[in-house]
Amino acid sequence: MNSAEEYVLQALRAGAVGYLLKTVSPAELQLAIKAVSRGETFLSSAVSKSLADYAFKHGGKPSSLARLTLRQREVLQLLAEGNRSKEMAKKLDLSVKTIEMHRTQLMEALDIHDIPGLVRYAIRVGLITCDI
Repeated sequence: MNSAEEYVLQALRAGAVGYLLKTVSPAELQLAIKAVSRGETFLSSAVSKSLADYAFKHGGKPSSLARLTLRQREVLQLLAEGNRSKEMAKKLDLSVKTIEMHRTQLMEALDIHDIPGLVRYAIRVGLITCDI
């Protein structure tokens, strides 16, 4: 609805996997639905241009959190909240092996290779809050 960078970034930080403007064409809407169903992130072309301009202007890099799939963010959040693989599998209706695969992919994507590091990352990006 709004292409202002702060709204788009806020939505992505909150876990959105797609962002479209109301004026999007039916063809672009169809592309977005297909991309998101494959676990990809989709931004309408106007939003992508706006974010690219913002990044070049501010020297920013895309958030590593924005590069994760929705499922990876869910696993990261549950892990950071202290859930064990078996608990996460039950909550997400997945096998323990699938949870472990997602955790391995998270570690590779974020270049963080231990659970405490993933927890610190989740706190740093605001995925969870520290209750200290």
